[in-house]
Amino acid sequence: MNGDAALARGDARKTAEGLAHLSGFGNEHASEAVPGALPVGRNAPQRAPLGLYAEQLSGTAFTEPRAHNRRSWLYRIRPSAAHPAFTHTHNGHLRTAPFTESVPDPNRLRWNPLPEPVEGTDFLAGLWTLGGNGDVTQRTGMAVHLYHATDSMDRVFSNADGELLIVPERGGLLLRTEFGLLHVEPGHVALIPRGVRFRVELLDTAPNRGQSPTARGYVCENYGAPFQLPDLGPIGANGLANARDFLAPVAAYEDVEGPVEVVNKFCGNLWTATYDHSPLDVVAWHGNHVPYVYDLRRFNVIGSISYDHPDPSIFTVLTSPSDTPGLAGVDFVVFAPRWLVGEDTFRPPYFHRNVMSEYMGLIEGAYDAKAEGFVPGGGSLHNMMSAHGPDRETFDRASAAELKPQKVDDGLAFMFETRWPVTLTAQAARADHLQSHYDDVWRGLERHFRPLH
Repeated sequence: MNGDAALARGDARKTAEGLAHLSGFGNEHASEAVPGALPVGRNAPQRAPLGLYAEQLSGTAFTEPRAHNRRSWLYRIRPSAAHPAFTHTHNGHLRTAPFTESVPDPNRLRWNPLPEPVEGTDFLAGLWTLGGNGDVTQRTGMAVHLYHATDSMDRVFSNADGELLIVPERGGLLLRTEFGLLHVEPGHVALIPRGVRFRVELLDTAPNRGQSPTARGYVCENYGAPFQLPDLGPIGANGLANARDFLAPVAAYEDVEGPVEVVNKFCGNLWTATYDHSPLDVVAWHGNHVPYVYDLRRFNVIGSISYDHPDPSIFTVLTSPSDTPGLAGVDFVVFAPRWLVGEDTFRPPYFHRNVMSEYMGLIEGAYDAKAEGFVPGGGSLHNMMSAHGPDRETFDRASAAELKPQKVDDGLAFMFETRWPVTLTAQAARADHLQSHYDDVWRGLERHFRPLH
């Protein structure tokens, strides 16, 4: 890497750390990068201000209920329609539902982190699909991807198939979107809505790669209803993820003339076109179909202050509802720092079988139900009704522990939980980093039953 590239990344880091934001999840935000760019009193005047083009981006159908409707009005230098034809390009390691390369697997599965990528891998080229469910053409289901990258993107990406929830595990990212810039670090998540164009720039180097940048993490691709905050029910008006902690970008635009590659994911395939300008040219916007970033450490954890555990659904950050009340197409759940105080309670996550399917990843530290083998950047899959829970070492330790108040703050784990089984891609089923003896963590759970008579 040359000195100019290092300087550019330093500038990107400085830019990322100095960003302003708009606060609130699902708000009707409004922002303009140039005073007077937003029209007043109407969305599509006969002549938009400053010679801009007015354009609506709809994330839901026009006629969906107002509470669920997602749309934004964009005021841009050129309309999105001004582009040449797209041509199909190679999908790399990216796969999309329906997943038919393997049969659904009832076994408990666990992977080590992805191997290090080759130099020259950007975020898009570094996407690697583990599996998923549903049918993208029917807008149902989800996919689990991992990413690893060594280079910032020069091209621009958009996804017509669904929204992307990006969960960094290593390396900060600067996201340049049509709506402005977002800065996301490990411990944060970023949400890119369906159809929004963006570019990913890497901010950090890894000690084992010298001065080369690096980034690694997880992505949930949600084909279904847009993520929303879960209902709180008897919790009341406050708690879990607070709406005010979700940060949207302020308007920022690129006025760039010259060739820019734009890649569009459509019905599972990647399509490319070369524009004669940057499509990140939105000077002003208003609406609620916007990207966000959220700091997971701001999650307001709710738990028991007497005995037993609430179910892990109490850790839900975002949910994509389905046609069955309470049954999510996909939930995003975080196991954030928290106090454990339950009396006469086995405090790690309990043994269970679940109608939902669970993919779990680790951002940092350790997870309190697994003593070893589950590492940052890795992940585990427990499909529906597969029995799982703490490993033998954790069970033995927790069963004998003194039950004094305990702060769990040495790890940050998350879960993508979905109503349907996750079917693996062939590359995930055959991966060298798939652990071959995961079942062994439950070996040695001895019989302790002693009848009284």
